[in-house]
Amino acid sequence: MSAGFRRAKIVSTIGPASWDPDVLHDLIEAGTDAARINFTHTPTDRAAGLVRRISDVARDVGRPVAIIGDLGGPKIRVGDLPGDQLEIEPEDTYWFFPEGEDAPAGSSPGRQIPTTYPELAEEVAPGNRILLDDGHFEFAVREVSDDPPWVSAVAFSSGVLKSQKGINLPGVRVGAPALTEKDIADIEFSVEQVIDYLALSFVRQPSDLETTRQKMDRGCLLIAKIEKSQALENLGEILPLSDGVMVARGDLGVELPYEEVPMIQKRIIGLAQERARPVITATQMLESMIESPQPTRAEVSDVANALLDGTDAVMLSAETAAGGYPVQAVLTMDRIIRRIEHERLGRTGRAGKQVEGFSKIQQTTSGAIAASSLIAVERVGAPFIVTFTQSGYTARIVSAQRPSVPILAITDQWRTYNQLALVWGVQPILFHGGISYSSMLDKARDVALELGMGEEGQRFVVTAGVPFHVPGTTNMMRVEEL
Repeated sequence: MSAGFRRAKIVSTIGPASWDPDVLHDLIEAGTDAARINFTHTPTDRAAGLVRRISDVARDVGRPVAIIGDLGGPKIRVGDLPGDQLEIEPEDTYWFFPEGEDAPAGSSPGRQIPTTYPELAEEVAPGNRILLDDGHFEFAVREVSDDPPWVSAVAFSSGVLKSQKGINLPGVRVGAPALTEKDIADIEFSVEQVIDYLALSFVRQPSDLETTRQKMDRGCLLIAKIEKSQALENLGEILPLSDGVMVARGDLGVELPYEEVPMIQKRIIGLAQERARPVITATQMLESMIESPQPTRAEVSDVANALLDGTDAVMLSAETAAGGYPVQAVLTMDRIIRRIEHERLGRTGRAGKQVEGFSKIQQTTSGAIAASSLIAVERVGAPFIVTFTQSGYTARIVSAQRPSVPILAITDQWRTYNQLALVWGVQPILFHGGISYSSMLDKARDVALELGMGEEGQRFVVTAGVPFHVPGTTNMMRVEEL
């Protein structure tokens, strides 16, 4: 099973193209490990139905699926434009002002751009850039007025600007709160629905995560989306406060020069792996498959590069949410992952990228046990590792070491079972028996033989935290026999 077992995971965004139960069933059967619900585009009543549907389909298919609720965050946007659009002409001057306020005196209707951010005039200065619609429109700030608040800026681009498009302010320290009122309502909804992960958009500083964590339920895990230059500056403090990170390359490529994104991606993935934080690499991975049944060769190389960088998961966005080939996109992603892992396994004996050197996590008791389990696997020729875990911590620590064999994670917690579906190299198994070492060991043996992970008489490695009822402690390793 080691050679045929897919380690990296696939995240599929659920939208109009995948709301149908039959399509959702096919998505999960094709290899979706985590389903992302984008709260920006999904009304609460629709989201509630999706949570139930995803859980039901996952049970029917017989595999765990993590549900990720993606919070919209304090995204600054263009307001409602007259006729829902505005023609932008290069070298013309445009006026930005708070939506709902009077337009600046002397500005013409064809040059007025309302925004959802009243504090814009307080935070930009002449010379700053304003980017709209993922960088398709660029403006340079010329003049700023505090009272009444407005900003005049010269356009460098041409085209038709639509309402509600995003606004980016490269190099500007935006003071917007970490959570909007809608985000808070979406968190409350997530608590009610027992969603597995929440993804926080536009993280800038550690306090953003602390504020969000206070409103979440204890069992939900928090993913920090890295898409602002401020987040990169504070990455060392953000990572320990998160349960995982997302490399949100779309906004990163707008906030920063696009040629810097590949190396930033490598840096984020490397630092997250050192701290045993799962990483999702996102944005435009198979973008052409929104309209085409096949990816471009450049997209295949992009996915492969993320895998070689060491990402835990790769994410499909519009490909599965609004594209014409959602199931084919998942199958394509599955094929790419398996081919890259097979090649790496054949060349190096490992399907994933290991942390270079002696990471800080290995200096903890849990990290030392996890690192030792890899040595034991090689010494005894174990075909798999078993972790007994309540919170998922043990499995995540072992996963971060990128073992050459699959990780069989036995848990009696339904939420942990689903959450671990997102973690590299982990095959979650739900256990319904009594919590004791012997009963869980028997379960591990039965499952391993059933899945063809080994043969009777082979030795395998077990890691766990004892006593079992204390989450977050990994302090035991043993070698057992099938």
